[in-house]
Amino acid sequence: QVQLEESGGGPVQAGGSLRLSCVASGRTFSSGDMGWFRQPPGKGREFVASINWSDGSPYYAASVKGRFTISRDNAKNVVYLQMNSLKPEDTAVYYCAAEKAGSWINWGQGTQVTVSS
Repeated sequence: QVQLEESGGGPVQAGGSLRLSCVASGRTFSSGDMGWFRQPPGKGREFVASINWSDGSPYYAASVKGRFTISRDNAKNVVYLQMNSLKPEDTAVYYCAAEKAGSWINWGQGTQVTVSS
């Protein structure tokens, strides 16, 4: 069974940085995408970034492009989200997700990021 475990969230001041990690286990992760999503308080879940396990090609939501960087360590089955220049509107629960056959089918439990102004 696939398990995803996020870590690295916490409180930070506006303009600061955090790095989130997602450790994936339960199957061989050599293809498909891994993604980061977030759910701000009182809002729905939204896409943040994704990366392909095989070729490492990233994709970003417009709201985070240029500030966030997604990367992966294939040997460790870990996906990272480096978040710089954080803004209060980045406050959310951040979730890691694994894609298979075009759908996001596995989710982590989430990690809280709180950005204060």
